[in-house]
Amino acid sequence: MVRVNPREQVDGAVSPSSQVPPVPDTGRTNGRSSGMPTVTMIGGGQLARMTHQAAIALGQCLRVLAASEADPAAQVSADIVVGSHDELDDLRRAAAGSVALTFDHEGVPLAHLRALEAEGVSVLPPSAALHFAQDKLAMRVRLAELGLPVPDFADLSGDRAAARTRLIEFGEANDWAIVVKAVRGGYDGRGVWLVDGAQDALAVFDDYPDDAPGLLAEQKVPMRRELSAMIARSPFGQGGAWPVVETIQRNGQCAVVLAPAPGLDDEVAARAQQMALRLADELGVVGVMAMELFETVDGELVVNELAMRPHNTGHWTMDGAVTSQFEQHLRAVLDYPLGSTAPSAPLTVMANILGAQRAPAMSMDERLHHLMARMPEAKVHLYGKGERPDRKIGHVNIVGREGDSPESVRERAERAAQWMSQATWTDGWDEHS
Repeated sequence: MVRVNPREQVDGAVSPSSQVPPVPDTGRTNGRSSGMPTVTMIGGGQLARMTHQAAIALGQCLRVLAASEADPAAQVSADIVVGSHDELDDLRRAAAGSVALTFDHEGVPLAHLRALEAEGVSVLPPSAALHFAQDKLAMRVRLAELGLPVPDFADLSGDRAAARTRLIEFGEANDWAIVVKAVRGGYDGRGVWLVDGAQDALAVFDDYPDDAPGLLAEQKVPMRRELSAMIARSPFGQGGAWPVVETIQRNGQCAVVLAPAPGLDDEVAARAQQMALRLADELGVVGVMAMELFETVDGELVVNELAMRPHNTGHWTMDGAVTSQFEQHLRAVLDYPLGSTAPSAPLTVMANILGAQRAPAMSMDERLHHLMARMPEAKVHLYGKGERPDRKIGHVNIVGREGDSPESVRERAERAAQWMSQATWTDGWDEHS
């Protein structure tokens, strides 16, 4: 079997440029009466909901393990298993008859996944790879071993007194320009402390519960901006990379994505893509992977986080790329040939719709009506979630046209997202005038 070399230059599509893998003789018989194979996704959130949308076009009905029938994916899929990702028997029920089991979050206990793998379940990405998305310390150590650029870091686990001494030594060595992170479980700014000096850092450490996941300290990287390199890899070894994007963070949460990253040097973009493809190959990742990066003030790249699933920084692909991240993830876990990752427009901007501090009196339905009337070009994706402060309840994509400036496309996307969130227009427009 010919294997794709992920280190080859990608061409905004699949690497290598035109090679298509042979059709495998899988002998797969699991599936519904349509004859199409069944994929199970663990987690019933918005990522599973949007993956289900892609599955429909591929002739499938995504099976979802959801915590309740009210979960975003459970609202739309006809094949739902209600249960907990923390219960091995629930995972077994969800995986039964599927050709692959995949994820819309990384929270499944690795011991459960290893048990499923031992029973013959195709877990994708495999537990050996997912470990590095679950454990930030293990990820930092492994990336450093592979020679990939990471911030300086210090392990703060183990004996509390010794760990506190390591924190002081690390902080002093970096003039206390450090970040403290929970090794496991943090996301969207949770489990991350941007400390201000020694007193603040030691207070975080001293107040941290003994029975919580361990901590690590990292050097605060002097950065120009944050980037994300989204790639996909199949079991066959075929890889594809979308354009590198710029992400705008607010309160530790992704707010806006600019695709591709404006003004990013072609060589730097290619290096980011190749880093992600190489890492996916080294770890044996199958499916979509996001490598979040810092672009430093001197133009270097530093790896920040990994996600081995569809990711917020890839939502723009639903309207701005030939193949969306959700379709590509399914292609990968099914070992289908990957689709083109080429952009379908010169610029696409994604803006998250976040729950307002107080939900507007105007219904979401009415807000959507007014947005469609004023901005017919806005592509709205709602998740079927209740509104609460800062909760991701949807996103808006604006696909730029030739001649549009990045600033104008971004302004329109953020205007649309704020309207959907707060029922107020950033430019003061009156929808009733």
